[in-house]
Amino acid sequence: MFLLAVTIYFLLACLISWMVLFPSGREFVLARLAGASQRMQQRLDRAAQRRRQDLGALTQSGRASVNGVGAFLREHYLLCLGGLGLLCVPPMVALLLSGKPTLSGYDAPTREINTQVAGLLEGEQLVPPPALPPLVFATAEVQLERPMLVSASRDWALLDAAYAQRLLMAFKIMKEKYGYDMAILEGYRSPERQNTLAAMGSSVTNAAAFQSWHQYGLAADCAFLRDGKLVISERDPWALRGYQLYGEVAESLGLTWGGRWKMMDFGHTELRQAGVMKK
Repeated sequence: MFLLAVTIYFLLACLISWMVLFPSGREFVLARLAGASQRMQQRLDRAAQRRRQDLGALTQSGRASVNGVGAFLREHYLLCLGGLGLLCVPPMVALLLSGKPTLSGYDAPTREINTQVAGLLEGEQLVPPPALPPLVFATAEVQLERPMLVSASRDWALLDAAYAQRLLMAFKIMKEKYGYDMAILEGYRSPERQNTLAAMGSSVTNAAAFQSWHQYGLAADCAFLRDGKLVISERDPWALRGYQLYGEVAESLGLTWGGRWKMMDFGHTELRQAGVMKK
């Protein structure tokens, strides 16, 4: 590699010396450079000429296409106008029919429950069921599932009126449509009772006083009656199916169902209202 570099350097030195010392050498090199430059310029000129020729041909082809389309339109203008009119018909029909249902029964309720909701909103006032005997809530099975349930409030009058009507409607639907008798376990809950339940651990409740809708009469815990006995545990397949149906019914009435929470509370529903619960 070093030898090659020395050789090239020696040849360049000889060439430069020859050009400097001998006028004929300078004339020879300059003539060669001029010839190479002339040949390069000729190639560039030929390439530019070819591009101009191609552009001209393309322009002529485009003009011919435009002239052909224009001639066709002039010769068949009636046919073209008719086709344009046919293309405009569907959008015009859709515009004229917009906002009007085109399928029969489109506005009809798709779910049976919608008629019951409509009745509720139109002012149908449902009456709370008779209170159950206190002993129903005092059995060992019930106490195992819900400690302190005996002292819970089941007074419908302490519930918010709008929430009470939705809850009564849910009870009615569960009975008439699915054959489940329901009972309220606890409705309104005082702040003191809420703190007492919270102190029993997260397995009972995570909410302290005024962090639960129970304190505002907007929540209730409910379960099922079977043969005169409360069935609370979702481990019972019959009760689990009932809770699933109850959740669907409650949500269709605008209630929040506790069965969708991370800490699932299948019998709990609430009616959340803006500006009620304190931050």
